Amino acid sequence: MLVNSSIALVEDWATHEVPLTRSAEDYSPKTQICFPYRGVFIWHVGGQDIVGDANQILFVPSGEAFRLTQLQRDGCGELIVTPRPDVVAELVGNVERPCVHPLFRRRSRRADPMVQRASAHFRQMVRAGELDELAADELLLELVVSALQGRHGDEGLHPGTRRLVDRAKTFLAANWNSTVRLKEIAFAVGASAAYLTDAFRRAEGVPLHGYVVQLRLARALVDIPHSTDLTELALGLGFSSHSHFTAAFRKSFGCTPSDFRQSTRKAIAHYKTVAASPIETF
Repeated sequence: MLVNSSIALVEDWATHEVPLTRSAEDYSPKTQICFPYRGVFIWHVGGQDIVGDANQILFVPSGEAFRLTQLQRDGCGELIVTPRPDVVAELVGNVERPCVHPLFRRRSRRADPMVQRASAHFRQMVRAGELDELAADELLLELVVSALQGRHGDEGLHPGTRRLVDRAKTFLAANWNSTVRLKEIAFAVGASAAYLTDAFRRAEGVPLHGYVVQLRLARALVDIPHSTDLTELALGLGFSSHSHFTAAFRKSFGCTPSDFRQSTRKAIAHYKTVAASPIETF
């Protein structure tokens, strides 16, 4: 557990080096919003197979049975936010039936870069152990609101096309730091390159290349605060050079990787200083 406040319960769920098997059936007794940040898994729920990767936000109505299938041996991780009932009631409009909200019917949507950055920032600040409850609640509420305000997805997309796109997302998430070609992806999912390109853009709002770049950048948000060599990190993430990585990062998040690393470390240092300062009395 990371946070247990009047806004939400927040858990950092992670698996490491586990067999690639489907989990036992489980269910969430409460409404949740999940922000995957590492790895890829399939969420089997309500007759659907939802891809969980760092480019997605997952919306979990209460009481639905589900299973998870992990797709990478090195594990995966996600930030699980369980908002308090009054927060759900205000933001969704119906605490008893949050599934009336389009995103809970859709069960997932693509995470835009600002949501990815906000999720990473919140997780890093709380992990530092120095974020007070007020600051944590404010950051958390901003994250939940931004998740609910996104595009509602592709309700008009044919189910067969949706499954095709999900197979492509699974392939990309499993090969995010490798060089992949359009023909390879099309062959892996069983479609022509032209059809896949069109269907993916309609479903996700970005081209295939843009999706895999965003997966790499999402991983960068996790790794940058702990990295001492950004060039080595860039190459490990699948970028051709430090300058290519920096340009892509700045375009998505509005700052350079070094700026993000510095701001994260400064924020952690600031909260440590504030926590250690004596309280003035008058």
